Formats: sequence, structure tokens, C-alpha cells
Amino acid sequence: MSSGGFANRTWQEWLSSLPAFFLLLGVIAYTTSADIHAQLLKLGQSTWDSYFDLRNDPQAPTCDPSINIDAELARLVATHKAEAVEDEFGLFDDEPLDTESMRESLENSKSLCQEKFESFESIQGQMTTGVIIYRTVERFVADVVAFGLSAQKFILAFLVLICAATATLSRHQIAMRPMESALDHRWSSLLQFIANSMLFYSSIEFWALSYVGKESIDAAREGIHASWVIGFGLLAICSLYQLVNIPKDAKKGGSFGHAMLSVPLYTQMCLISGTYFMLQGHTAGIGVYLDKMMDFSDMFLNLGLYVWTGMMLKETRLASLVFNTFRPFRMPTELLAFVAVVVAAVPTAYTGASGIFVIAVGAVIYQELRRAGARRQLALATTAMSGSMGVVLRPCLLVVIIAYLNRDVTTDELFYWGNRVFFLTAFLFLAFVWLTRDKEVKNNPAPLSQAIPEALKLMLPILPYVVIVAGVVIFYHVVLDTALNEFSAPRILPVMMLGFLVYEHFTRKRVSSASVAMAGDSDHVEPEYQGIERATRTSINETTAHIGALLLLMGLSVSIGGVMERSGVMELFPTVFDSQFAAMTALVVLLVFVGMVMDPYGAVILVNATVAVIAFDSGIEPLHFWMVCLVAFELGYLSPPVALNHLLTRQVVGEDEVDQARNEGTTFWRRHEKILLPLLTMGTALLLVAYVPLWYMSN
Repeated sequence: MSSGGFANRTWQEWLSSLPAFFLLLGVIAYTTSADIHAQLLKLGQSTWDSYFDLRNDPQAPTCDPSINIDAELARLVATHKAEAVEDEFGLFDDEPLDTESMRESLENSKSLCQEKFESFESIQGQMTTGVIIYRTVERFVADVVAFGLSAQKFILAFLVLICAATATLSRHQIAMRPMESALDHRWSSLLQFIANSMLFYSSIEFWALSYVGKESIDAAREGIHASWVIGFGLLAICSLYQLVNIPKDAKKGGSFGHAMLSVPLYTQMCLISGTYFMLQGHTAGIGVYLDKMMDFSDMFLNLGLYVWTGMMLKETRLASLVFNTFRPFRMPTELLAFVAVVVAAVPTAYTGASGIFVIAVGAVIYQELRRAGARRQLALATTAMSGSMGVVLRPCLLVVIIAYLNRDVTTDELFYWGNRVFFLTAFLFLAFVWLTRDKEVKNNPAPLSQAIPEALKLMLPILPYVVIVAGVVIFYHVVLDTALNEFSAPRILPVMMLGFLVYEHFTRKRVSSASVAMAGDSDHVEPEYQGIERATRTSINETTAHIGALLLLMGLSVSIGGVMERSGVMELFPTVFDSQFAAMTALVVLLVFVGMVMDPYGAVILVNATVAVIAFDSGIEPLHFWMVCLVAFELGYLSPPVALNHLLTRQVVGEDEVDQARNEGTTFWRRHEKILLPLLTMGTALLLVAYVPLWYMSN
């Protein structure tokens, strides 16, 4: 049996990757089924005028269409007279009967009854075999959609817990430093065990709290509570297993400081928030805030689909082929880095979060920059920034959420100024990367007359991918009446990636890797292609670990937001500032800090509920404030000591590359370029976005 056979699959593939694969496919299935169902209803109505009546078996009317008007009228008159005789005390006025009105009413009722029977017989007559088969299919699709929507929260809970257990057992959680020594492993596993035990206990308390004042709770809520309790119990067992099974290849010794830095960020957040809530006597606190993920289950499931999309993209040749088209120009690596961050802004706008994009495509960008000759520090800086510029572009979901939460701004306004912020940030990146280039390196750009024909030739292999993209987009638009936007992208992009994998399965040659070199790059050897099954399996394996690490971190960042909200930290902030410049300065510092410790979606919700009103009352325009907010968040994700985008970059690139980067360069800038270049770019952009409009309005 080949290496890709069933016998050689690991425990992770059987117990986590395979279930995660079916869960993600299920999300795509029921969300796409909603589009299919809408089209089935339209087609049914256009084929049969009364299809909405044909969807269900008609019920025969209970009235009598052949009623004798005269006999019924006589019966009603007799009944009225009998009731008058029984009224011996004269309690009711003996009003004369209006027999003409009664007859008219009976005739109308008879006419309406006959119409009901005619409609019933007409529907029965149209109930052909074709209608019955069609409505059976349509109602089945409707049931799939209804089941998917009702199971959406369960899917998210299972996905988070399965993937979190995988990330824990594979030591793939996001931390500021990797675990290297035995001391690192011991302290990290111990604190993870304590944190997971806190989550387990808090979930039990939250479950019990749900019964307060109630005899019972909804069965679905009961199931969610049970899922959290069982899942966090298993997580605690996983971390306990890691504690007693230190890897044999772990280095001896180690320092306490490094060990603390190797503790995953979600663990640190859980210990902080859990300790706070327990001291406040609110032991269910973490469970309450973590459960808020269920209110945005569709959003978090979409993030999982985006991660899977990126992992499948990494298994294709598309990114390499795109970068190949720039090689004939022999442009400096600094200019190529600029091209990379600008091109990456478009897919980032669909994912809606820079961290998601770094996880999804960061490894591809880093590899291609290194292949083009970029130094490691520059490649790491570019990878960390690759998603930072696109969060202000249409159709970024984060901007849509801001507009949804605030009636003072619209998406059109935010995207209009977002385009200008994007061009500003791109220009600053180009300026700083060019000013800090290696001046000793002599560039020899190719003549355009030579480079353009070669680049056009290298674009030919990309055309099939363009055809696949166009085909999928046209299919969804024409057949399902669904355009590619921020709402449909999560279910459409994975279909495109699967199309790429199918195409490559039938076109890539299975030859020795030693004989396969990328066009225009004789130093790069393309790995041997193993087929669609291996590519899909590899992508879902990586997706599982990344989803577990990222979604658990996002969930615990919500609890940190709860601590900030309940502790009154925000109340220490002045409610209004006399000076707009003073208000902006304080807000910039606070927003950057929030961006350092919270995921973007949770941060927007927290800021909208607490900080936004302070800005507005201090005279800062809502549109101006939210643009500052978006840029400040991105600076926060790039700022030490947390620097989440750098942590995600290290996770997808590999610790070996980061270690080698630390030893490169002879100047302070070169040794720390991966941190300094993003800080300088986004920091300058933030200062300009924050203060130039205030200065302009004050003059």
C-alpha cells in the first residue's frame, strides 16, 4: 500500500482531521443548499404558477358548496325565534331580523366555499408525478438548510474542541516562544492543564447557572453546554497527558523566563480572566463569555473555511506561477516585497482579518520571497504585513460589522476612505523598504522589451486557474444567483481551491522531484506531486491544527474583553476631552493596546460599546474614529510584546527560519527588520490618519 493509504494514516487524521473535514464540508453543503433552495423555489414558481400551494398536500375544505340557501335561512330564523322564546325575562332586545342581509351573507359564504373547492380540485389536478418528484427534492434541500442552521452552533463547538485538542497534543498552540527545553514543556503543559481545568469548571458552573429560575432549558442549549463541558474535560486530559509525557528530544535545562514565554497565549488569557472572575465570585464568567462565540457561529465557521482555503492554496502551484511572472523583470527584492503586500490586500479583504490571511497564505508568500532572493528578515516582515493593508478594502467583513453596529457611518463611506488609507500605507511601505534597501547590492533590471514577452509567456500556465475561477464565479452567479462577496466567499473559495486540486491532479507530471524545476528558477526544485488525495489530506491536517490554535485564542480574547468591561478599566478613561488632539492621543494608545490583546471582531464590539462614545463626545467624527481604529488594530497585531501576526508568521514559516533570521545582518535595523519595518510603516500611517484630519479641520 502506498504512503497515502489508509494503513499509514496517523491518529490525528482519523480522530481530528477527518471529522474536521466533514464538518467543514457540511458547512459548505448547507450554506450552498440555501442558494440552491432559493433557485428551486424560483424555478418551481416559474414552472407552475401555484407552486407554493403545490409544495404541500392540499386539504379538502370543510364547508358545503351545495348548501340550500332557503333551507339554511329558514333554519337560522327558526333558531332565532326559539332563542327569543327562551328569553322569558326579556334580557335581550327583540330586534327584527334582517333576512335580506342574512341571505346575502349565506350566498357569499356559498360562493367562497365553491371557490375553495375549485382551487382544491385545481391543485389536485396539477399534482402530477413531476410535481411530486420536484417538490420532494425541493423540500429535501429545505430540510438540509434547516438542519444546517439548527446544527450550526454544534458544528462550531465540535470544530473548536476537536481542533483545540489536536493543537494541544501536537504542541501547535500559539505562544510567544516555542517549547524547546524540558522545563518549557513542563511549565507550559502544567499551566495549560490549570487553564483547561478552569474552562471545564467554568462550563459546569455556566450550565448550572442556566437552570436558575427555570425548570428546564432548551434541548439545543443543553447540548451546547454538554459539548463545552465534555470538550474542555478532554482538553484538560490532553494537557495532563502532555505534562507526564515530556518529549525525549527536549533539551535539558532551560530558563524560567523562556518557559513562561512558551505558555500559549490562550492559556495566559484564561488564567488572567479565570482568576479575575473567581475572585469576583463569578465562576461561570469564562464560560459565559466563551459561549458568546455561539452568537457569531457563522462568522467563526467562515474563518475556519478561510483557513482551509489557504491551506489548499498552499498545495497548488498557483502562487509560484504568479511570482514567476515577475521574475523576468529581475526587480529588486524590496520592490517584489511591495508587490506581495499589495497583491495580498485583495484576498485579505475577503477574509476580513490579517491574522487569518497570514495563517492561510503566509507560508506561500515567505517561500516565494525567499526563492526570489529576499533576505529572511525582509521576507518575515512582508509575511507579517501581508494581510495588514487589505482590512480597509471592500468587501472586508470587519468594516461591514462596524457599519452594522453604528448608524453614524456607512459601508460606502468607510470603503471610500479605506481605499485612500490603503494607498497611503502601500506608499509608506514602499518608501521605507526602498530607503532601507541594501545599497551595496547592484540591481540589474531587465529591459522591458525583453521582460514583458517572457512574463506574458509565463502567464500562460495561469490561464487554466483563471478559467476555473471564472467558471465557479459564473456558475454561482448564473445558476445559483449568488455573487462573490464577503458573505458568499467562505463557501465559494474552497470550491475554487478544490477545482485547482482536481485540475493539477490530471495535469501535473508525477516524476522525480530532482527533475522538476520552476520556470525561470533553476535553483528551486518543485516537490513531487502526490495526487489530489494526498494534497487534500495534507491541507486538512494543517487546517485542523491552525483552526484549533486560532479559534481558541479568539474565544479567550473575548473573555479578556469581558474582564476589561466588568473591571471598570474603561471607566478610568475620561468620558470626554476638552481637546480633540488630547482625545485622539489617548484613544490611539488605547486602541493599539486593544489590538495587541484581542481578535479584531471582539475588539470592534468592545470598542463600540465603551470607547466610541468617548471619541464622539470629544468632537471626533465617527468616520474618522473608525478609520483610526482599523489602522490602530493592525499596528497592535504587529507590536511587541505580543505581535500576533509575527507569532502566526513564525507558526506557518517554521522556527528554524526565524532562528536563522536572528543571526542575519550586521546592523540593528537588519537584525530586527521584521519588527521595525512593519512598526515604522503602520505607525507612520496611524499618525497621519489620526492627526492630519484634525489639523486640517482645525485650520
